[in-house]
Amino acid sequence: MKYDLKLLTVDEKIQLLMGKNTWQTKDIDGKMPSVFLSDGPSGLRRVAIRLDEDGKPIGNYTMPATAMPAASSLSYTWSPELARLDGEVIADECIEKNADVLLAPGVNIKRTPLCGRNFEYFSEDPLVAGKLAKAFIEGVQSRNVGTSLKHFFVNNAENDRSYKSTEVDERTLREIYLPAFERALEAKPWTVMCSYNPINGVWASENNKILRKLLREELGFEGLIVSDWGAVHDMPRAVKAGVDLTMPYRELYLNELREAYARGEVTEAEIDECCERVLRLIELCESKDKEVKMSRNERHGAAKRIADEAIVLLKNDNNTLPLKGGKIYVEGGFAKKPPIGGGGSSLVTCDYSFVPLGELVANNLGDCCELVSANGRYTTTVDSKGARALPNIIAAALRADTVVLAVGNDSLCESESFDRTTMRLDKRQEDAIIALSRAAKKLVVVLYTGTAIDMSAWIDKVSAVVLAGYAGEAVNEAVADVLTGKVCPSGKITETYPLSENDVPVLAVDTTRPYEVYSDGVLVGYRHYDYYDKEVLFPFGHGLSYTSFEYSNLKIDKQGESDYMVSFDVTNTGEVDGKEVCQIYVSDLLSMVIRPVRELRAFEKVMLRSGETKRISISLSYRDFAYYSTAHDSWHVENGEFEILIGASSRDIRLSKRIDIQLPREKQHTLPQ
Repeated sequence: MKYDLKLLTVDEKIQLLMGKNTWQTKDIDGKMPSVFLSDGPSGLRRVAIRLDEDGKPIGNYTMPATAMPAASSLSYTWSPELARLDGEVIADECIEKNADVLLAPGVNIKRTPLCGRNFEYFSEDPLVAGKLAKAFIEGVQSRNVGTSLKHFFVNNAENDRSYKSTEVDERTLREIYLPAFERALEAKPWTVMCSYNPINGVWASENNKILRKLLREELGFEGLIVSDWGAVHDMPRAVKAGVDLTMPYRELYLNELREAYARGEVTEAEIDECCERVLRLIELCESKDKEVKMSRNERHGAAKRIADEAIVLLKNDNNTLPLKGGKIYVEGGFAKKPPIGGGGSSLVTCDYSFVPLGELVANNLGDCCELVSANGRYTTTVDSKGARALPNIIAAALRADTVVLAVGNDSLCESESFDRTTMRLDKRQEDAIIALSRAAKKLVVVLYTGTAIDMSAWIDKVSAVVLAGYAGEAVNEAVADVLTGKVCPSGKITETYPLSENDVPVLAVDTTRPYEVYSDGVLVGYRHYDYYDKEVLFPFGHGLSYTSFEYSNLKIDKQGESDYMVSFDVTNTGEVDGKEVCQIYVSDLLSMVIRPVRELRAFEKVMLRSGETKRISISLSYRDFAYYSTAHDSWHVENGEFEILIGASSRDIRLSKRIDIQLPREKQHTLPQ
């Protein structure tokens, strides 16, 4: 239905710019329907009102939903196809539970591994974040449910997120923090959410340069800009900057807007502009046909399919994995009930009945496997609080051929609203790993976490490490299938794992001052470690497999001034069918400005049967060779030699070839000799 703004009074239009409660837009006394906005990057988190026997509200509760992999785990798949599927699943639940707009995805860059919300974000690299977010948005909106691309922008830590100003230079904004939004915006999300933090001293919700000039005018976003919940401090200023919908309801701010209008500080034309976009959102939510296409079992199956490719095999000494049978001891509280995600607004209420990891492993291996148990008078487990009844645990480990230990962080450790204080696991967990490593013939650590962990205390003492991540309700089914070889692991990490937290360039934000200076500039994540030639534990893009892949026959065809087609062969040289993530990096060999040693410019995931070869072809263009010139306020390619590198990770380069770009003189403003 089309709604006519002319039929509303000025005060009704003012009311339309603020939610009527925590989750809904105003219906203006029934003149239009309310839009319901709901959390849910890791699955739908739909809040509903609990009623008593007389139908009176007595509080809120969160509806159960399918717990999907968190964005961090979704990114380990490197699969836009699976990101789209993830979006389709959550959209079905939105339709089923009457949610109109999903407040997701988040594409903020992982600048520090301590950010409490890293599990909700995709990567330290903007290309990975942007491509997967775009596919996720397309998946959700293919079901005629809206999305909210967030948090716009440079919100990269949780401590003091509402008040600490992020001080960032223009080039860094353009090269690191903006590109993921740019690419995701290609999917035309119905809304974009502004962040809490000030940006270069001005609140995101009041930042005209960021919202109007950059997001609207330059990037061409035509949808609705919604505030993060509580991110507006001055509603008149927010309206003038371009915030169309302030959430949640606050009468004080509404009155301030009324008063500002009465004084002439905010014009009716400015109010109308915002109202038009609110009405357009209402029309989108109301007029689209919505149909649930997947059953609850099918949604779980989709969650399992994604989790299968999200599990990352980080270490596998002497082919410890896959498990082949024998006496296996599976220990850890997470083996029985794994963390499905981090804490805060994304935590899904899940009613799925978990099967213990040990049972899943035993079922996969059948008669060739014997599960060892730790019997004793006391509760025997290793969880986030460490080990209880340690003698019983060690005794069981001594009887086993292989010990599988499930450890990591739960939603109380990794959560919205605060940052972690250390990259290391709880010391009691570390102590349990070390104690079991002394007793076990082979120790496999299964790690549940939404971000990078410091493993320096124990990594050299264990045989294998499997990153389970926060892979949703199907996580332990997927882990069991990877442990036993039923699934060949194909996940690869999308953030760098340093040797220890002492090597991290930006660890914790400085809480002693009201601003955070992004002095690391464009050298974020692997860009930093490569530039300073620092050794790392596991590089960006790393992930092992049960098969092997060979790269060959690199060919680069020039198709324009700065357009190239890159082609190469990938062969599965092992005995197991598997998937490989092929990564294409570009290096500027001589530049007049500081540039990373190499930058990811493309990737493709390919399925290969044992012995099969496939030809991969990927195009590169001007932007893939450019840096952002603040002198000219535009992207610029310097003439000279570039190297194109094909790798299995940022540090595992298999093929490389140099090209010489020579653009016309009028396109050059520096001419290095």
